Amino acid sequence: MSLFLTLTLTLPLLSIIFGTTTSTNLPRSFSFPYGLSYRIDCGSPTNTTDPFNTTWLSDRYFSGGATGIVSEPLHFHHAHEKTLRFFPISSGKKNCYAIPSLPPSRYLLRTFVVYDNYDGRSHPPSFDVAVASTVVFSWRSPWPLSLARDGAYADLFATILSSEALICFYSLATDPPVISSIELFAADLASYDAAAIADNGTVLVNYGRLSCGSDQWGPGFSNDSDLFGRSWQSDKEFRTGRSKVVAISTRNSISGAEQKPNYFPEKLYQTAVMTATTAEERGGVLEYELSVDAKLDYLVWLHFAEIEGRVRRVGGRVFDVYINGDNLTRVDIYKQVGGFAAFTWHHTVKNLSSSLLSVKLVGVVGAPLICGIENYALVPSDPSTVPQQVVAMKALKDSLRVPERMGWNGDPCAPTNWDAWEGVTCRMSKDNTALVISQIDLGSQGLKGFISDQISLLSDLVSLNLSSNLLTGEIPSGLGQKSLIHLDLSNNQLTGSIPDSIGASSSLQLVLLNGNLLEGQVPEQLYSIGVHGGAIDLSGNKGLCGVPSLPSCPMFWKNGKLSTQGKIAIGVSCSFVFCAILLLVYICIRRRRNDYDFALPHELTSLAAKRNRYQRQKSLMVLEMESQHAKGPSHFTTQ
Repeated sequence: MSLFLTLTLTLPLLSIIFGTTTSTNLPRSFSFPYGLSYRIDCGSPTNTTDPFNTTWLSDRYFSGGATGIVSEPLHFHHAHEKTLRFFPISSGKKNCYAIPSLPPSRYLLRTFVVYDNYDGRSHPPSFDVAVASTVVFSWRSPWPLSLARDGAYADLFATILSSEALICFYSLATDPPVISSIELFAADLASYDAAAIADNGTVLVNYGRLSCGSDQWGPGFSNDSDLFGRSWQSDKEFRTGRSKVVAISTRNSISGAEQKPNYFPEKLYQTAVMTATTAEERGGVLEYELSVDAKLDYLVWLHFAEIEGRVRRVGGRVFDVYINGDNLTRVDIYKQVGGFAAFTWHHTVKNLSSSLLSVKLVGVVGAPLICGIENYALVPSDPSTVPQQVVAMKALKDSLRVPERMGWNGDPCAPTNWDAWEGVTCRMSKDNTALVISQIDLGSQGLKGFISDQISLLSDLVSLNLSSNLLTGEIPSGLGQKSLIHLDLSNNQLTGSIPDSIGASSSLQLVLLNGNLLEGQVPEQLYSIGVHGGAIDLSGNKGLCGVPSLPSCPMFWKNGKLSTQGKIAIGVSCSFVFCAILLLVYICIRRRRNDYDFALPHELTSLAAKRNRYQRQKSLMVLEMESQHAKGPSHFTTQ
């Protein structure tokens, strides 16, 4: 059973399928990481194995939500269709699955969504689904009755260059989004003419993948494999027109199948449909109509193989290809590739104005023949948040202990047609290539963590309000970006000093740090904000000092620690004490060498004694001469 579902953004071809994907091994020389796949049974507490021997992982990699079971489990054939995860509004408006450890590649993503009145409310929810930053599916209530009861699969190709795949769900109003299974398969980066149509990250959303002349097959339908995990639907209900159609098939090998970069399966080219007309009817007409969403571009891929044995020459079968009434090309399969060989042709339909896309093959010689049709909406990727700022916001989420109800999951700013994270405001970067965080307003949210140092990575932050919470720890030294104008950290339990970086911010006009446990000297540049017309409030911090209206700071104490001058003074004092100790040690060593004798040396003592004797003799001679002079002249006799 297959069906289309038309929504605000029309979902691609949605089909009720009975099974899941299987996998095989490819040579290691292949350029894409084939074999890498995830199959997640959302809502299941254990791993399961389906009838095709495929292992489904228990529910994991989700950001929040709760689990449920469909109301009629026996109506569904496989375990992964019976369980689901739903995201109540208490988990926030935005919730995501983040599948980790992925190498850069193109991936096929397939989801299964079912409601089946699991909650007893008889109200299928309205919600959006996004891959990374781009909305790809939109579900709007009320759903068609068969869809709500049976569920539907949808798939797309997306290029993922980061290390994780983000599949996010966004609640509209208060409806809880639902998801039953997620499958992810690696594909070749160059597949589907990526260089020409998807070099800007365009997402290819499946609006019809048909195998002509066969029933549903491939991963999820049968044991037949597809290296990219593609599932192929029967074309029966999409054929229109009056010409009688016959199906043909072959067991012969098809050359050119399973080839790089698209690896289209051989089975696709072993069946076909053609018109059953006579030569007089000029081959007849094959017609198909696919439901689409207007105003998008579409990539149409047609598959052919000359598998009818009677056509063995060039010109034996010739037909024209019309898309939406335009004659685009003339095809002679045998001329292009010969018999039993795969041939593909693709075309991009620009800015489709209709809700239907028609494909018509008009016979020129013989009956027109086709093996398969693929139709993909080319959904342009939305800009995402600058990676460094995503890192900063995730660090803040953890450090601030942001509650689950605020929905801080996935990309903080994208998709742009969703609200950003609660309390977060974003804008386009100056070069219009990415989104940046401009404001964070989380006042009075009961936050009990601390402010991560990673906040310094928010180089475009204009306003930060974390007031009236229970935040502890110090103000990060990296806070004070040049872009910052308003800073409100009032009424928390922040400790430590005010970093100089805040005062150095040239754009600050409002600084509210009142009602904390801050201490130390206030940076002069910060105080000057109030002097030059801005507003600053530092009240309620008993340990702050150093500016008017606050106590003076101790001479050698600044910002809750020794100032530079204090360190110099202590250094000089320590040097003086050290020198004094060295001197005492030197004296002690000298005393030991002289047996503790501090008398003058012997030579100096002897010299002093001689000097004293000389002085005494001189004095006696002077006295004797004075005595003789007093008695009169002396008479000397010469002998």
